Amino acid sequence: MIAKQKILIVDDDVNIAELISLYLTKECFDTMIVNDGEAAIKQFADYQPNLVLLDLMLPGIDGYEVCRKIRKTSSAPIIMLSAKGEIFDKVLGLELGADDYIIKPFDSKELVARVRAVLRRFQPVSNETTDLQPLQTGDYVSYPDLLINVSNYSVQYFEEIVEMPPKELELLYFLASNPNQVFTREQLLDHIWGYEYFGDTRTVDVHIKRLREKIKDHSDWSLSTVWGIGYKFETKVQRK
Repeated sequence: MIAKQKILIVDDDVNIAELISLYLTKECFDTMIVNDGEAAIKQFADYQPNLVLLDLMLPGIDGYEVCRKIRKTSSAPIIMLSAKGEIFDKVLGLELGADDYIIKPFDSKELVARVRAVLRRFQPVSNETTDLQPLQTGDYVSYPDLLINVSNYSVQYFEEIVEMPPKELELLYFLASNPNQVFTREQLLDHIWGYEYFGDTRTVDVHIKRLREKIKDHSDWSLSTVWGIGYKFETKVQRK
């Protein structure tokens, strides 16, 4: 029997949390509800969910801080829930490591579709993997000391697995798949995020910043800024 995927629901509105749980339970997910930030951090470690639905406005530790703490130890997908619709709030959530952002009130079908979409993209690879060969299956690109596999959502950098949320990996894969080609922020938004994020170009900058913190420039390749235009994956060698 296949184990159900586990969703941690973090929301101080008990009615909304129970409604979300009902939607997801009907779709064969296992759910756990917590109503404050401190409980979320504790139960994340104990429950080990496949995905977290995280409200921003929580008593005590807010959703932003919960996201920050989770990201210190895990790349498990996080979808933020909030009545706030300002660009600043979305960008801050993404900058802290959220994979998606849903504004309340939301449609139940949209919520389930977003959850499924994020889970499809996220397939963590064990940090114990040291051999490149198992990662060289499916759709991947590789350069000296870097392998990006979009089939199993893994990145290996200097023979170490680098954990990163799905959107970061998709952005890196897209750029590396088109070496030395310059893309505007608008083009990257369209390719990676779709129409929903149109106009929110800082989203791209945030993800590039996070990628650079994890993947440093190499003598043979780099994530380069083309001032006034956008970004490119600059390389001196052909991809493998």
